[in-house]
Amino acid sequence: MATAAQPYIWGTGRRKTAVARVRIREGTGRFLVNDLEVDAYFPLEIQRFDVRAPLNATEMAGRVDVFVNVQGSGKHSQSGAVVMGLARALKEFRSDLEPALRDGGYLTRDARKVERKKYGHKKARKSFQFSKR
Repeated sequence: MATAAQPYIWGTGRRKTAVARVRIREGTGRFLVNDLEVDAYFPLEIQRFDVRAPLNATEMAGRVDVFVNVQGSGKHSQSGAVVMGLARALKEFRSDLEPALRDGGYLTRDARKVERKKYGHKKARKSFQFSKR
């Protein structure tokens, strides 16, 4: 647990309906997602690479411990939420890291969400077949 000398720094990331609450502190490089090792939680290599990208871009891998609670959506959106939350926490941890995080695009929110279904249509945009005659 964190002591008064070693508080946690928080960052929140969102992607679609996934929400990641990220806590970081100085440490040895532990990375836990929902109380599991990051490699056990994210099944795909690209997802593992993505969640570690802010640490690699700022050369903070191995210097901070990362603890993540993430919920909602699927694993791919959760990995995107973790990236944003981790980048925000790193920015709070050391403000001189912000240019590297911004250049990598880790602080930019991806606003795309699922479009709602409209009445008179089969899906969000797909319509029923139209016959003029």
